[in-house]
Amino acid sequence: MTSQTNANTPTTDQIRRAPKVLLHDHLDGGLRPGTVVDLARETGYTGLPATDPDKLALWFHQAADSGSLERYLETFSHTVGVMQTRDALVRVAAECAEDLAEDGVVYAEVRYAPEQHLEGGLTLEEVVEAVDEGFRQGELRARENGRRIRVGALLTAMRHAARALEIAELANRYRDLGVVGFDIAGAEAGHPPTRHLDAFEYLKRENNHFTIHAGEAFGLPSIWQALQWCGADRLGHGVRIIDDIHVRDDGTVELGRLAAYVRDKRIPLELCPSSNLQTGAAASYAEHPIGLLRRLHFRATVNTDNRLMSHTSMSREFEHLVEAFGYTLDDMQWFSVNAMKSAFIPFDERLAMINDVVKPGYAELKSEWLFRRTAFTSGSAESDD
Repeated sequence: MTSQTNANTPTTDQIRRAPKVLLHDHLDGGLRPGTVVDLARETGYTGLPATDPDKLALWFHQAADSGSLERYLETFSHTVGVMQTRDALVRVAAECAEDLAEDGVVYAEVRYAPEQHLEGGLTLEEVVEAVDEGFRQGELRARENGRRIRVGALLTAMRHAARALEIAELANRYRDLGVVGFDIAGAEAGHPPTRHLDAFEYLKRENNHFTIHAGEAFGLPSIWQALQWCGADRLGHGVRIIDDIHVRDDGTVELGRLAAYVRDKRIPLELCPSSNLQTGAAASYAEHPIGLLRRLHFRATVNTDNRLMSHTSMSREFEHLVEAFGYTLDDMQWFSVNAMKSAFIPFDERLAMINDVVKPGYAELKSEWLFRRTAFTSGSAESDD
């Protein structure tokens, strides 16, 4: 007899249809390869390593699959290079929203660094307004195709630069116009978040939200600084918190003080499994810390990071995790609710998304086994006659 527990293991189609929530996705890391080629031709960008979309997609994946965060970040010179005009930004943002919606994402926070899109003469404000226009266009197109998605922007400052306060002030000015929070990104080593304390202090005074890339490649000191010095609401990646968790030979687990603090305070971890494999933070999906962190009930979430470079999507991330850890629809719902609880939109809107969109969507998927069983029983009865 087919049990509900066994039937709760999601199929590929169910994973795609499941309502997913995404907190860590880079706009300049998720372009369609064909769009990169089109924009390079339109804007006169000549640096692409290939002009065939399929070959270009393969190049991005292989170049990013190096085991080095620094090499991984080099691939962005090409995507950022073609995102220097208003029309390019609108198109990329609209396609981002469409692609996420097509993949079953119902809520997404997509981040980008306005300071990296000024080479064509745009102002910071024009960059933000172009991206917001694109997100709204993408939401509308998704709705016209029977999909629903809500996209908020996170404005990112580059940690090796000196514009964090300026970008934080920009995020605050546009906080009611599509921008839901602030972030810093870039190579962690040598660029501690404490260099940007003025930006974080400003955001706290303004009661605004921010996340910090921390604990991806540099380890526990990066996480500690992000939390205890800067006051981050969430940890971008945070996967290296595993270094403060000791699993004994008998299977019992001991948490260090930092790991215990992160779990006790329910600090969200924006985990990105495929990206972590590429940058060397984990050796395989089966060995990725997300398995232990989920078992220990950390506020773990599943994310894509850079869909183009990692050749991934939210559905692919969950497919890998289902295969590696035997996760069910219940686990997928747990991760999705975690992410929605941790989003930077108001509490009542988060609650409505959880109760009216996420949970009903998973309930419907989990009920499908009943109807498959009914169809099987009906067919068997007819054959017996």
